[in-house]
Amino acid sequence: MMQNIEADWPVLAGVVVVVLLVAWWLLRRASRPAPRVHRPDVLDEGAAPAQRNQALIDAAPLASAAYAIPPAAGTLGGVAEVIAAATQDELAAAGDAAAAAPDQAGDDLTRIKGIGPKLSSLLATLGVTRFAQIAAWTEADMARIDAQLGSFAGRPARDQWIEQARLLAAGDQAGYESRFGKL
Repeated sequence: MMQNIEADWPVLAGVVVVVLLVAWWLLRRASRPAPRVHRPDVLDEGAAPAQRNQALIDAAPLASAAYAIPPAAGTLGGVAEVIAAATQDELAAAGDAAAAAPDQAGDDLTRIKGIGPKLSSLLATLGVTRFAQIAAWTEADMARIDAQLGSFAGRPARDQWIEQARLLAAGDQAGYESRFGKL
C-alpha cells in the first residue's frame, strides 16, 4: 500500500487540490446572498388600482322577493313553526321598503359564532336578518350568499351557521351551548 502511495503521490496531490477547490467554490457560493428582485404590486406608488369584481358589485341585493329564501317545510323537525314566520309571502309584502332599509326588528345575528357587527350589517343588506332564514338555507342558498360575502367568503360553512341558527331559532340555548360553547 505504501508503495502505491509513493508511486502515485502526484495523482493523489492533484485529487486533494481538486477537492479543496470544489469545497472552496461551494462554500463561497453558499455565503453570497441571493439577489433581490423587485416585483411591483398594487401598493407601489404609481401602480394601477386593483381589479374589482364588477359582477359582485352589480348583483341585485337579496332583499327583494325574488331572492327570498323559502323555509324548508318539514325538514327541520320542531323548528318549522318558527321558520314559517319568515315566509316568502311576508317578504314579498315588505317589498321595496325592505330593500330600502334592512329589517331592524330582526334577530341579533352576532349571537352566531363567526358573525360580528360588520358581517351582520352585510347580511342585513343582503336581506338576511333572522335566525330562521339562515336555518332554512340549502347548500345552494349558502353558496349564493357566500359568493356575495367578499372577504368573509367561506365563513358560513366553516363556522356552521346553519346548525347554530337552527338551535337559536328554536330557542334551544342549552343545546347551542353544549355544541358551540357559551353564548
